[in-house]
Amino acid sequence: MTTYSGAFAPPKPRQSFWGLWNISFGYFGIQLAFALQNANVSRIFQSLGSSVDDLAFLWIAGPVTGLLVQPLIGYYSDRTWGRLGRRRPYFLAGAVLAALALIGLPNAGLLLFAAAFLWMLDASLNVAMEPFRAFAGDMTPDDQRAQAFAFQTAFIGAGAVLGSLAPALFNWLGIANTAPDGVIPASVRYSFYLGAVAIVLSVGWTVLRVREYAPDEMAAFEGTSANPDVVQHEPLVHPRTGPLWVTAGGVLLALVAAFQLDKQLYVLGSGLALFGAIQIGVRATSAKGALAHIVSDLAQMPVQMKQLAFAQFFTWIGFFIVWIYTTPVVTAQAFGATDTASAAYNEGADWVGVMFAFYNGVAIVVAFLLPALAKRIGNAGTHAVGLLCGAAGFIGLLLMRDPVMLLLPMVGMGIAWASVLSMPYVILTRVLPPRKFGIYIGIFNFFVVIPQLVVATLMGGIMRSFFPGEPRWTMLVAALMMALAAAAMMLVRENSKDVAA
Repeated sequence: MTTYSGAFAPPKPRQSFWGLWNISFGYFGIQLAFALQNANVSRIFQSLGSSVDDLAFLWIAGPVTGLLVQPLIGYYSDRTWGRLGRRRPYFLAGAVLAALALIGLPNAGLLLFAAAFLWMLDASLNVAMEPFRAFAGDMTPDDQRAQAFAFQTAFIGAGAVLGSLAPALFNWLGIANTAPDGVIPASVRYSFYLGAVAIVLSVGWTVLRVREYAPDEMAAFEGTSANPDVVQHEPLVHPRTGPLWVTAGGVLLALVAAFQLDKQLYVLGSGLALFGAIQIGVRATSAKGALAHIVSDLAQMPVQMKQLAFAQFFTWIGFFIVWIYTTPVVTAQAFGATDTASAAYNEGADWVGVMFAFYNGVAIVVAFLLPALAKRIGNAGTHAVGLLCGAAGFIGLLLMRDPVMLLLPMVGMGIAWASVLSMPYVILTRVLPPRKFGIYIGIFNFFVVIPQLVVATLMGGIMRSFFPGEPRWTMLVAALMMALAAAAMMLVRENSKDVAA
């Protein structure tokens, strides 16, 4: 088996326009499905009887699923090789399962079943989506990475535009967007069927049109050995902080019980304790499986990854709040409706889809402008600017009441979204070992998922305590989170290798 030294490693070939297109096209269907979820799940839950205060908790399936699934998929996709390659088997399996969930969710009939289908949808989308970030890193050289993520962002935006607009488009075609209590409007159901078809076809395109580099080719590009034992038997780090996490989780659980705090906090406390228990178990048994590698790599994150984690934490708190509460805010504030069976409420919910489509359309354009800005002010500075634009947009959602004027804040949100989908990954993939793109990007997802879990467990109680009947104030909280994220980006120190190509 040939091993190349770094000095003599052959360069990874640059991709053509259509090569970048094929690598990223699967994201179109994945994001179409995510957009349908983001714009319509609160509507579905409310139609099935959920109160506004309980919406955040019902969304908890996504964060919990992502926390568990993404690092495991990253770990195993780093080590997979078969007829379909390394990452593509996960794309395809996730797409098929997501399609089934998209068909089931709007036909659930009961709130419990809808929550179960949401869990299935989130799990499947995480399986399909996680390897795509690593896939872009696998298939492109360093100096083309920003372009690759720009293509991904463009397809994410395009899928999100169609997914967000779909119910309104079906309504314009004469499909009803209202239904009796407990029934999901036909326009929403047909939109989810469209999503099921789109995710299978677009992911199937990427699976069929891209040939992945074999392990020996990847090893040649990296100047390392292709022997999987080199990775499998590398020294592992066993953190000593397990007891601290267990104690923190136990204290939180005790406080919830003693002071009768919001019961949703039991989820957060249990999660902290479980994380600590995993660390203790791995250390006590000297395990060497998937969990041991995830815990070890988490403890050895590159410095830039740790710095990015703070910004990600605040960023995703902001976005998750907006995704959950935009529908009740807009329907109440701009359309004067809280009755989910009313025509005004459903007109407002459709308009939220238009708003979300608009910000994703903005993101498509901005995605190809960000690399040029990054050449001038750096990746970290570019991302900070994008996050501040998002904060301004969220303030606009709080203040504006005219439906058409609500498109203006979506410009800021679209700029932020384009940056969130590309700039952190440009920075990240330039400091990660290529053989571990999958697992580290899965671990990086912790800092997307944990803030969502925080929102899902805390926001309902915050709503009841501070904003009873006034969900619009959640937009102020979201704006403050984005401002904190922009400040955190100023702590990210890029090496010369990290400056945008």
